[in-house]
Amino acid sequence: MTRKLGCILYFSAIACWALSGSSIAAEKNAAVEKARSADSPAAPLTLDERPAGEDEWGYRPANGSTLATTPPGFCWRPQKEIVAWELECGRGGDFQASEYRVEGLAFNVHCPARAFAPGTYVWRYRGVDRQGKRTGWSQVRRFTIPADAVAMPMPPRGELLARIPKSHPRLFIRPEDLPRLRKLAQESMREQYLRLDADCQKLLASPPPTAEPAKYPEGISYGGADWRKIWWGNREYTIRALDGAATLGFTRLLGGKEEYGELAKRILLQCARWDPTGATGYRYNDEAGMPFNSRFARAYTFVYDLLNEAERAECRRVMKIRGEEMFTHLCPRHFWQPYGSHSNRAWHFLGEVGVAFLDEIEGADEWVWFAMNVFYNTYPVWSDDDGGWHEGTSYWSSYIGRFTWWADIMRAEMGINAFEKPYFSKAGYLAMYLLPPGKLGGGFGDGAYRMKAASVVPLVSELAVQARNAHWQWYVEQMGGPRESPGYVGFVRGTLPKIQAAAPDDLPPSRLFRGTGLAVLNTTLRHADQDVQVVFKSSPMGTRSHGNESHNSFLLWAYGEQLLLRTGHYYSYGDPHHRGWVWSTRSLNNITVGGHDQAPPRSSQTKGRIVDFQTTESLDAVVGEAGEAYRVIEPGGQGRPLLDRYTRTILFVKPELVIVFDRLASREASTYEYWLHAANKFQVEGQRNIEARAGDVACAIDLLAPGGLKFTQTDQYDPNPEPQITAREWHLTAATLEPLKRVEFVALFRPHRSRQAVPREAHLEPVRGGYVLTADISDGRVQALLPSDDSATLAAGDLTTQGQVLIQRHRADGTVAGTLRVNQQDASAGGAGPAGGR
Repeated sequence: MTRKLGCILYFSAIACWALSGSSIAAEKNAAVEKARSADSPAAPLTLDERPAGEDEWGYRPANGSTLATTPPGFCWRPQKEIVAWELECGRGGDFQASEYRVEGLAFNVHCPARAFAPGTYVWRYRGVDRQGKRTGWSQVRRFTIPADAVAMPMPPRGELLARIPKSHPRLFIRPEDLPRLRKLAQESMREQYLRLDADCQKLLASPPPTAEPAKYPEGISYGGADWRKIWWGNREYTIRALDGAATLGFTRLLGGKEEYGELAKRILLQCARWDPTGATGYRYNDEAGMPFNSRFARAYTFVYDLLNEAERAECRRVMKIRGEEMFTHLCPRHFWQPYGSHSNRAWHFLGEVGVAFLDEIEGADEWVWFAMNVFYNTYPVWSDDDGGWHEGTSYWSSYIGRFTWWADIMRAEMGINAFEKPYFSKAGYLAMYLLPPGKLGGGFGDGAYRMKAASVVPLVSELAVQARNAHWQWYVEQMGGPRESPGYVGFVRGTLPKIQAAAPDDLPPSRLFRGTGLAVLNTTLRHADQDVQVVFKSSPMGTRSHGNESHNSFLLWAYGEQLLLRTGHYYSYGDPHHRGWVWSTRSLNNITVGGHDQAPPRSSQTKGRIVDFQTTESLDAVVGEAGEAYRVIEPGGQGRPLLDRYTRTILFVKPELVIVFDRLASREASTYEYWLHAANKFQVEGQRNIEARAGDVACAIDLLAPGGLKFTQTDQYDPNPEPQITAREWHLTAATLEPLKRVEFVALFRPHRSRQAVPREAHLEPVRGGYVLTADISDGRVQALLPSDDSATLAAGDLTTQGQVLIQRHRADGTVAGTLRVNQQDASAGGAGPAGGR
């Protein structure tokens, strides 16, 4: 019987090619031998070098890039006729002196098995078809490896697979670990073991049900409440059964209680009877299918010695079907189009299945090799090495938390430390900066409004230990100390060495995560009750997936309260409220143009970018550009641009004044709507006297320009969420009355505790080519030159600027406390995103 592999072919709709389980290497090698012996091909084979699309990973290393790791993870466009690839690196464009060459590659990605020395390199690739015909070489791309690049070579396939134990258990632990773990369970980790034992006693007293869960009834409304109950309910049902079996099996290995093993075995075999493509099938309901596959693999390896050959064969039969279903869906699509949400956990769950069933299921070796190629070449996709996460803190916590299981397995089974990747050396800073201790609300991204600092403590506890980061350890200690992972995973992690904490006093309190276009401006990292925080987004990754917020949006927190919100409710992905309100520019502190949102919504094409970011002790600045994100989508899907520019500059005079300066240039005269959102109703006494309140914190808002704005306010969404969701937020709109081709907004936001008196005096003077702003602050005043014409020279007193925003802070005695010159434009016009080559 043939096995669908799909890792060799890729055609626009991601076609897969059915090959026998042993044919990949044979076909690849045959093609290579034919290519070596062929005098000349009968017809030329053309290499497909189309530029990468917005939803494609791109050619990597991109031309002109500087890398953080050595060797590179190479990636190029797949092609349906190609069964093998050749890759070459050199120091010069003529490749006379080849530094690295490999042939016979089945995948369109490759990470060499040795580190490259620092220097500048060029690379190219070509393909070979079944008849042995070669394409011409690709265009040459250049990259640089700096001296501080992290060495992360990928072990060769044979060596990597040989590292995995031949016997069981072989997920999270190895057979030779058992004596040490048993000793720990009776000595220094006795308390952790007793917690596991108590969990098992509960399972013995009340075993989880194992009847096969039901499929969706005919005619059920997709995405509705009844559908969601089954969809998520089957996930929880599956985890309760199979994670229970894994817990029982693991604890029995430590303590020798056979009754735990027998119950684990019974649950495992009863779940093996479930239809592998039914209610818990990966393609039918991946939220049930992914945990079934991973937890089944764990339970299997933990009770392997209790199973007879017939029982093992039945487990292998079931997991062959389930594993192939995942594999054909993910491979090769994920290498070139990795920007799916669920697939970015599915690949490593497939890896778990491959490790557990290596040499027992035909093709399990392919599953492991595929997963490791994802890790080395196309992971993580929602960030770059800065440590941000495009989908926001909620999905960051969920997805990185799950990935750490695979990191545990790579470390134990293959001797690979995932935390050496540059991303993981910075990943914990996202939580530290967005969620200072005590904070409620995690910034942008679906579900992030429900996040709180305490909710990320378990993950950051793990990151701190694995990445050996003392700042992250300090962070979790501010909230009660590290939180152990539950169950058998927590027991394994409890064996890792501890780390000493260090306060982040050596770090600036503000940070830019450039790859995801996220700037977080803080006054302190020590506690949210002491902090004033501005969060700003303008992202080259677009508005796709769960990071769907419009660009140039900002949020404002002060002293533990959120003053200016990201609004809407996230309870069902893509439902009318999510699609119609949450994805819209109207739901954010932002600007619409003639009633038009940024468009298309939830799209990789709708991009912003950070133009400038600066941070000092007393002043911060961030500038975003989002003009290209405004389009009217015409019939047929074509986008008609609305703006030539939308430049938003945020100046943070710490801790009490936020200046927001917007420049918009429209292709046609238009009206503009300035949106602000709060938990409570805004108090509006004219555009220069607006107040937002939350708890004992307030924000005085002064819309200095343009004049004559028309205000409306409502606590209704468009559209509203489902009737059972009754919570509402307030939406204030300040609209221009006359159509204009150009407009500038200048707004001041003064966050403060309600009992605190704050200066209100501010003066905006229009001058040729811009504005001169003067505003009082509690310990002095600030003066800012705000250009509206990049070619004009602005001057006030001793200050002069052309094109750049210039802000200067003065103490009460008139001395200068700080000055920033801030760029409003750069040479970039968008591009492929953080790292991918076009």
